[in-house]
Amino acid sequence: MSDFLLEIGLEEIPARMIAGAEAELGKRVTDLLTRERLLGTSGKVGTYSTPRRLAVLVRDVLPSQADTEEKLTGPSWKVAFKDGMPTPAADAFAKKAGVPVAALEKVTNAKGEYVGATVNRLGRTAAEILAAELPKEVLSLYWAKNMYWRAAKPERFVRPVRWVVALLDSAIVPLEIAGIAAGDASRGHRILHGDAPVLLAKAADYQESLRAASVVVEVAERRHIIRKALDAATRTVPGARWREDAALIETVVHLTEWPGVVLGDFEPEYLALPEEVLVTVMRDHQKYFAVEAADGKLAPHFLAVLNTQVDDAGREIIRHGNARVLRARFKDAQFFWDFDQKTPLVDRVESLKNVTFQKELGSYYWKTEQNLAVARSLAATVRAGGVNFDEVALLKAVELAKTDLTTELVKEFTELQGIIGGLYARAQGLSDKVADLIYYQYAHYAPLIIEAQILGLADRIQTITAMFGIGNIPTGSKDPFALRRAGNIIVNILAEPNLPLTLRDALRASPANPNTEQQVAAFLRERLHFYLKDVRGFAYDVVNAVLAASADDVRDAIARAEALTAARESADFAAISAAFKRIKNILRQAQEKGFVVQAAAGVVLSSEAQQLADAAAALAPRVAELRQQRAYAEALALIATLRPTVDAFFDKVMVLDPDPAIRGAHLALIDEVLRGFSGIADFSEIVTA
Repeated sequence: MSDFLLEIGLEEIPARMIAGAEAELGKRVTDLLTRERLLGTSGKVGTYSTPRRLAVLVRDVLPSQADTEEKLTGPSWKVAFKDGMPTPAADAFAKKAGVPVAALEKVTNAKGEYVGATVNRLGRTAAEILAAELPKEVLSLYWAKNMYWRAAKPERFVRPVRWVVALLDSAIVPLEIAGIAAGDASRGHRILHGDAPVLLAKAADYQESLRAASVVVEVAERRHIIRKALDAATRTVPGARWREDAALIETVVHLTEWPGVVLGDFEPEYLALPEEVLVTVMRDHQKYFAVEAADGKLAPHFLAVLNTQVDDAGREIIRHGNARVLRARFKDAQFFWDFDQKTPLVDRVESLKNVTFQKELGSYYWKTEQNLAVARSLAATVRAGGVNFDEVALLKAVELAKTDLTTELVKEFTELQGIIGGLYARAQGLSDKVADLIYYQYAHYAPLIIEAQILGLADRIQTITAMFGIGNIPTGSKDPFALRRAGNIIVNILAEPNLPLTLRDALRASPANPNTEQQVAAFLRERLHFYLKDVRGFAYDVVNAVLAASADDVRDAIARAEALTAARESADFAAISAAFKRIKNILRQAQEKGFVVQAAAGVVLSSEAQQLADAAAALAPRVAELRQQRAYAEALALIATLRPTVDAFFDKVMVLDPDPAIRGAHLALIDEVLRGFSGIADFSEIVTA
């Protein structure tokens, strides 16, 4: 058994792209080795990455494939041999199989007699397979953005490839990626190790050899080092702790190869600015961690993660340099905050005419007017549902929601839009509710207060219908206006129990272009499908069954999916589901053949058919009543009691009877059963063993 190492060295990769690429490369290598029968029974795949490299180390790789014996089947015997003599068909098959015609044999199966051949295939070596197949796998990695860097060459990659290491134990695998031949030389830390190559004696030495060159290749280890260093630096400030930020941790992990941490300070006077502004400047613009005091409030310190280790003198230089940069950013933020306060939000509405929402639709002033109309419509529906809320605060928040787009602070820190508006609203004396509604308008979760839910719905459904109206519809992986995310949030909001609104209510409040109305409805249904399957975790067939019955009321769909998930464990319900699938197939066949689905006068049903008709008629009103009460578990249990009657019907009755009158009566009966009991879900969608 051998260890196999692949390392692709690159110019610095954007941090946000590294984790996905590392995982995909590991999967591609694993799949290749598994597919080619090269991964041993104790095979273990490890993946590694830094800003300058992606690597995979596989333990227990077989030296070569095992030889195999393969049975091939060719044309029929009669075609291959005429009067005992081989025909061109036999010659062609023998050539394809790589055996002489004399080695062909007769194979008999259920379909008849055919020509067969037994082929012994010699296994290829691991080095041969990897050299041939691995470059294609590497160059097929998905990147959100990639580039050409060699003139007149077809390959594209996230950054130029600078070196490749490919080792089976100590032997170099003779492969080439993007014009770079594989070798045994990696590279260490750009500053701490310099340009000298890092020679790898064997694949298993990878981690330790790179560590000696000041590179920690394992992501989890770098994450641990950074967290411990943040803890150690923060302990120098009594009572302080660094503010946990998982996303920033992942970013700096993928920005470093040999991480270190430095603690810096800034002037306490800047703490007069809102925390949201200070933290955004530190985190999003400088990749610094905020520090908080024992009471949870920000302290005048920051933590910077370095991609190097320095002595005390160097640390002091870095500390002062980072503090100087941060001070300048804070000073800008302070200036913008003070400047923006000179023009209240209520006086900025008119300025929205100068801010483009979408060039084919209009300005944010137009967007605000549209949002107000949608919000009023949704508010009326909510009031009609008997829910009380502050409509005055809602409409004032909708009117002012986009005004912070005209402020200098949002122009400088675009990620704070909405948040800045909420902060300004509170600073300018508007009510806390209005300020909160503006502040949370872009939140990716469903706010719990009614006014926030209506505002969030109005803004997002208006955007979706408007964008669909001008043809900006998500396709494949392309969704430049984040409409899928908007649709997901709409479904999340409608899943809340305190809002009496449905998807149809949202569509009515923001009517789509007649040409795109069905597309918008289908889009929202797709988002509901995603929510039920990927967010709530319901099985795909349960989701399909539920949405086939109704896909309008999100809360109702959740309740039906929960009941159906519980009921499907019952043997009776599984049998009923299979019967409903059979009914649906029979009705489809009848329609294709043009059979009449209608009971003719005077037709006498068999006892089994009549029993089914009577049982269905007796159960239908009670099931309908339970559905009305949303007592879906009880309704499904009641439907499952039909099993013996349905089983007897199909055992004894020929549904597609040759007599048109009887056949029509049978079809009408099962059609009535299907329609009468499919209001909760289309049971034919349930997959049964």
